[in-house]
Amino acid sequence: MRGSDPDAAVYYLAKMLYAGEDIRFIARRIMICASEDVGNADPMALTVAVSAAQAVERIGMPEAQIILSQAVLYVASAPKSNSAVRAVSEAMESVKSKKTTVPAHLQDAHYGGHETLGHGIGYQYAHDYPNHYVDQQYLPDEIRGSVFYHPGDLGKEKEMKEWLAHIRK
Repeated sequence: MRGSDPDAAVYYLAKMLYAGEDIRFIARRIMICASEDVGNADPMALTVAVSAAQAVERIGMPEAQIILSQAVLYVASAPKSNSAVRAVSEAMESVKSKKTTVPAHLQDAHYGGHETLGHGIGYQYAHDYPNHYVDQQYLPDEIRGSVFYHPGDLGKEKEMKEWLAHIRK
């Protein structure tokens, strides 16, 4: 599936099914690949994979092989991106290595006396602005300007990349 070869992917699916591999294990691997290897290039891949996993649990064999085949072929044929994997890995490294504080304007302001602590003061509600976006600091001061998500140029992720560039101008 990762290599975008649907013929090889369905062959190895058949090989696993013929050998008696647990269909729930196969469905789990399809879901992982849909997120890890396809990601936001085609967000529907995860929806297809999760739906297939649920259907497999309800249907069982022998019909589950058809459901698994559909999901395998979809994920194998989808455009690929591992930017979600890279983004969370980079963010986890940052969390481990740097102590940060949430900016005061983003801190909870749903209680009496929050003003005296400066919590919520100056927060700008994105939906009150054109394109439902407002240029506002969201990252902590200690890592301000960090970029963790680097969208790719395939599928839906290309659109996301263009949208993010547009609103950040």
